[in-house]
Amino acid sequence: MKYFEEKDFDSSSVPWPFTVEQIRTAVQCIATNDYVQPLKPYLRYRDLTNRIIAMPAFAGGDINMSGIKWIASFPGNLEKGIPRAHSVVILNEADTGVPVAIFNTAMISVIRTASVSGLMLSCFDKQYPFRDAVIGITGLGPIGKAHIRMCLSLLGDRVEKILVYDIRTPDMTGLPDDDRIQFVNSWQEAYEQADIFITCTVSKQPYIDIPPKKGSLHLNVSLRDYQSLVCQWFRPAIIVDNWEEVCREKTDIEMMHINEALNREQVYTMEAITSGKFFETHIPEQPVMFNPMGMAVFDIAIATYYYKTA
Repeated sequence: MKYFEEKDFDSSSVPWPFTVEQIRTAVQCIATNDYVQPLKPYLRYRDLTNRIIAMPAFAGGDINMSGIKWIASFPGNLEKGIPRAHSVVILNEADTGVPVAIFNTAMISVIRTASVSGLMLSCFDKQYPFRDAVIGITGLGPIGKAHIRMCLSLLGDRVEKILVYDIRTPDMTGLPDDDRIQFVNSWQEAYEQADIFITCTVSKQPYIDIPPKKGSLHLNVSLRDYQSLVCQWFRPAIIVDNWEEVCREKTDIEMMHINEALNREQVYTMEAITSGKFFETHIPEQPVMFNPMGMAVFDIAIATYYYKTA
């Protein structure tokens, strides 16, 4: 059995093009129904802002691995000087059930999250190539920093600037020394100019309530930042990773479902994006919102990539 921990990962040298392609492979497993992913349960007790989630899955195809991620998210940890999220991933051989690897690090979750965003970014970039792209980000924790590195890796010198807002004093640790990364004083400054806008917060209340830039791509990673009224601007182009997973736990999608009558038939899946079907009717000027709850099959895919590489 192989054992991985934090020191085995270098956040500054993630091979983003390869991890993005691994997510694409997992989406193909979903498209061909060569996967199994039970609805993940949430364990909550005492302080209900905290949660521990069990995420089992099987991914077929070239991945051909089973496993589970057990991830804890305790937002109050930040005030204690320790990371918000902690997770363990166990991989089992698909054909025997034998455990072959343990990942005692949250990096699998971080890399998975940014790689899923990267797949959406690359699909839109292929259809409508970005030029002098302005990227806006709210939240500069590990997820936000990973998204900055991912965007720079995939788009390179086609990024004009990255506007970053965080309610805390910005921490540059783990960021590249790049003059294009600029800190702004409000989320509006990052939002209004953004061709690509990414939420990476632990916000308890939705706050985004103004129209997006025409043709902008919104990667709503943290899922609880947009007020339901934004549905009027995004409704023709709302994408989810899985409707059953994302339409619960008071996510922006669940609130739009309750307050704006958004339903499953009105949203697109990741398979529609990777296959190109979405783009057959999409109008380039229409803003797009991608809402990923986080799928266990993607965690298994990324963990398998590192296991096989090792």
